[in-house]
Amino acid sequence: MMQAGVLPWWHLHRRLYDWVLSFAHCRHATAALFFLSFIESLFFPIAPDFFLIALCLEHRQKSWFYALMTTVASVIGGVVAYWVGATVWHHISSFFFQHIFSEQLFHSVGQVYREWGFWAIFTAAFTPVPYKVFTITAGVFEISFLKFILASLIGRGARFFLVATLIWFFGQSVRRFIDKYFNLITLAVLAVLLGAFFLLN
Repeated sequence: MMQAGVLPWWHLHRRLYDWVLSFAHCRHATAALFFLSFIESLFFPIAPDFFLIALCLEHRQKSWFYALMTTVASVIGGVVAYWVGATVWHHISSFFFQHIFSEQLFHSVGQVYREWGFWAIFTAAFTPVPYKVFTITAGVFEISFLKFILASLIGRGARFFLVATLIWFFGQSVRRFIDKYFNLITLAVLAVLLGAFFLLN
């Protein structure tokens, strides 16, 4: 039985999710979306999709504009992460290994790059596989910068414009589905991440 006052991990994740969504009603929501999308490519644990959904619901006519903003900010964040990996990785690697992703996963991604290249980046950009791991490692393992940009733009753009399109056609039903099944969605994403981890190993 759970101790009083102790929340399961997915409740904490839900609180962070609700905190992110609270910015959807503020005056600087678009700037917040840009910033969140930017830092998610580096280290932030909440995907910008949730905030994108909230903004699209608030201003449905601007759905594709928000998708474009999210894509651009996410790819810019990816470029910064690529630069971090290519230039200062040896100074900050211990922080990332302790707080963001494991050293084992890092080297496994390097092996994936050697085998799949463009498709590895595209998959990370489009799916729940952690994009931030691939952005940094792309710089460390000196993946072609042009290949990295193209795969990121296509993958991130396809993902965020798909979200905006779903909101345009289905509106509040998407929000209700997420609110109702948030814990299951979180567990499903975790299952995908674990599956990707085992495949990489």
